[in-house]
Amino acid sequence: MLRTLLLLALALPTPAALAQDEPRTVYVLHCGTLLDEPGQAPRGNSTVIVRDGTIDDVLDGYLLDIMTPAHETVEFIDLTDEFVLPGLIDCHTHLTGEIQTQDVRLRRALTEETTHSAIDGVVFAERTLMAGFTTVRNVGSAGSDIYALRQRINEGVIPGPSILAAGQTISVTGGHGDRTNGISPVLRPEMTPMGGIADGPYEMRKAVRERVKRGSDLIKITATGGVLSNTAAGVDQQMFEDEIRAVVKTARTMGRKVAAHAHGANGIKAAIRGGVDSIEHGTYLDDEAIELFKEHGCYLVPTIHAGKFVEEKAEQPGYFNPAIREKAAAVGPQIQASVAKAYRAGVKIAFGTDVGVGAHGTNALEFVYMHEAGVSPMDCIVSATLSAADLCGIGDRVGAVRKGMGADIIAVGSSPLKDVAALQDVRFVMRSGTVYKAPKAE
Repeated sequence: MLRTLLLLALALPTPAALAQDEPRTVYVLHCGTLLDEPGQAPRGNSTVIVRDGTIDDVLDGYLLDIMTPAHETVEFIDLTDEFVLPGLIDCHTHLTGEIQTQDVRLRRALTEETTHSAIDGVVFAERTLMAGFTTVRNVGSAGSDIYALRQRINEGVIPGPSILAAGQTISVTGGHGDRTNGISPVLRPEMTPMGGIADGPYEMRKAVRERVKRGSDLIKITATGGVLSNTAAGVDQQMFEDEIRAVVKTARTMGRKVAAHAHGANGIKAAIRGGVDSIEHGTYLDDEAIELFKEHGCYLVPTIHAGKFVEEKAEQPGYFNPAIREKAAAVGPQIQASVAKAYRAGVKIAFGTDVGVGAHGTNALEFVYMHEAGVSPMDCIVSATLSAADLCGIGDRVGAVRKGMGADIIAVGSSPLKDVAALQDVRFVMRSGTVYKAPKAE
């Protein structure tokens, strides 16, 4: 009997064999212009073959026929009138929220739970993907919403970009990121390292370990004050260097990178000396900070998009309370000039918008603002592909249209090398080999 069962088992197809026989689609993309390697000249008429979510080959000219096994079907996609490039990467998003007026923010804080944010995240994730951003680094969200959103996107349940999640930001008591600022002691919960508030190196280490335990891909700290925190504490250094070093060292032991929110020059420099991988915003960087950026190989993630947004809203009566309005009016106009200074000096720049402060799906406005600051169109694209992938630690998988890499590919209606605003006209989106947006038939 046992021998019979063994013979039957040997006769059955293996799981690998079954997988090979499952029907699957091979995509053949005919590209009018292909920027396969950002930073290099684009190719002319090209063919990209995508199989099992991976780029199988990149060829010159249009391949009109392809031999495949019986279980594969071939779908040709006509992008001959489009400019094709790698899927874009936004290194600074907040997918589970979008800023509202001060009154709406207060009402939501008092009446809504994090489940509302999770539902919002489903909507905002799809908008982001449809705008051509196939990967994001989500650097701050309360609760477990972002982890659930990441999982369901990866499972194909809902459309959205690949997410690298930081989870809850780590802040100091009363600092930027302390969600209880301005709330009556009667109503506010006690904040702990688990909830995002830590003081001193010991608590910082505990907070990092808690993030990793919950599933964070990276760690986000607030080294300085920030615009949208409900306090008149300014935007300079709030986290001591020994606290920053404790975060970085702990994160390194657990295989994580560290992103530091930093506006003021002293906070920027303390964070870089402390070993962080990126400075988010970098508003008041000075010459010494620029030298530290270059010495340590730290990335600047500019977020001009958010600066423009808060500058505009600071002029709208009642949108912000007085403490926030004053910071917004001061910080907003500065970010673009700092990007110009950093770019001229050769600081490494990775694309980031801070959307959530500003509307999701408008991420590509950052390219326009970067170009206004003097960044060339090609370097704008590099910042959102190869450089962003390098910062995120995923440069072996995305950032170029190259054989063996993940099939994150988009197309726009005209050349962004001539006008970066073309990146706001996304007509085709493929993420991990799945088509989410295709050109409309004429």
